[in-house]
Amino acid sequence: MEVNRAAARVQIGLIAVVQVLALAVWFSATAVAPTLRGEWGLSSAEAVWLTATVQIGFAVGAVLSSGLGLADRFPPQLLMAGSAVGAGACTALLALTADGLAQAVPLRALTGVFLAGVYPVGMKLTASWTAPADRGRAFGILIGALTLGSALPQVILGTATLPWRGVMLTAAALALVASVVAALAVKPGPLLAGGSRPQLRHVFDGFRRPLPRLANLGYFGHMWELYALWTWLPTFVLASQAAHAGRETLGSVRDVGLTSFAAIGLAGVVGCLLGGWASDRFGRATAAGAALAVSGLCCVLSPLAFGRSPALLLVFVCVWGAAVIADSGVFSTALSETADQRYVGTSLTVQTACGFSLTVVTIQLVPVLAAAVGWQYALAGLGFGPLVGVVAMVRFGRLQQPSR
Repeated sequence: MEVNRAAARVQIGLIAVVQVLALAVWFSATAVAPTLRGEWGLSSAEAVWLTATVQIGFAVGAVLSSGLGLADRFPPQLLMAGSAVGAGACTALLALTADGLAQAVPLRALTGVFLAGVYPVGMKLTASWTAPADRGRAFGILIGALTLGSALPQVILGTATLPWRGVMLTAAALALVASVVAALAVKPGPLLAGGSRPQLRHVFDGFRRPLPRLANLGYFGHMWELYALWTWLPTFVLASQAAHAGRETLGSVRDVGLTSFAAIGLAGVVGCLLGGWASDRFGRATAAGAALAVSGLCCVLSPLAFGRSPALLLVFVCVWGAAVIADSGVFSTALSETADQRYVGTSLTVQTACGFSLTVVTIQLVPVLAAAVGWQYALAGLGFGPLVGVVAMVRFGRLQQPSR
């Protein structure tokens, strides 16, 4: 079926706008975590759950949404709009009523559940407007939007003098705007396909065959690093500023917010676009392997960048922020191309659920390492994931080559 290219460009742009605005709530609590730690008397281990519970909620939401076939039972753009409303409402409720972790954690988990109806459904809608040959670039745009949206709370924090409740209410308002755009302007494309619901008896199919197994291993290596870096990069930058200035007090929260937005948001968008283009041009394994190698090298070099001048640190974290997300869409594409086509839905759901569950481990691991060896070395351990991913992608590429 033919796709109207002009209409496709407009719709992919609108889907990207929805993603940017709706996903502002994802790291809204993480951005204000330093303030919450002081106001609520939280330890580093307790503050971790402001982000970790969103990851758990997202994994649960992805399984529930796929298992119930929600994107097939309801118009996907309306499901995305309703999910954005739910995520925004949970964030607003936290800002207006929460005065401690007991109230915040359930609301953050529910936020993750609702976000599972925004990002994956956005991928489904994007695929409905793009032919498979162009899907790497289209998904690059979508993941760039996710990256920019995830970093928005940092720019809100860095450019506006708002209390923490104001930052979260602003993020909630952006999610509500996203719901309006999704409901009124987004439409499914002519290539919209029904999804296959996860089936328990096929849960492990993606690990039995070599190519799907390697695609999953690459994705898990990527996820080992990604969300832990996004969560703790602002704290790493704060501590680095203090070390550079030779003082015990931390640096400017506003400067750190803008630096983090530049690295996670702006550089991340560039990385996503380059990664999507490279995956279509040079192949999935080459593009993902290169991005993993660069981000893994950044992990190893992070102790050397720590305490350097703000300008040098900014350049370093921007390279890192671009590389860490450049391969994000490649793994789902690679799995969808190599898994048993009868069970692609199940394979993608298992990949997503396992990957986001893994992020909970590394998000909690980083502050433990920081307490043991200091923030200078705390992010170096994230390099284990990219190392595993590079090995998997090298093997993936070799197995994909036609036999001579």
